[in-house]
Amino acid sequence: MNYAQTIYQRSLQLPDTAAQEALDFIDFLLQRYAPAAARTPGRGDTATQDTAAFLRAVAGGWGDDFPDDIDDTDLGADTPRDSF
Repeated sequence: MNYAQTIYQRSLQLPDTAAQEALDFIDFLLQRYAPAAARTPGRGDTATQDTAAFLRAVAGGWGDDFPDDIDDTDLGADTPRDSF
């Protein structure tokens, strides 16, 4: 019996929630060990891709020179605090 068959046979003994967790872990392993060229968009370096997607989504709301157009006049003045 090979590993895939062993995994299958053992997975049949799991409750549905544990089987779903095992499936999620197998998906993680597939993503981790897949060649970079075979990875589907949105997978892989998730943090980088999520950031890039976010920036693409909101980029139309910012000026072309953002963040270069921010200077000291855009920053609010500090409010003096009352001493206790």
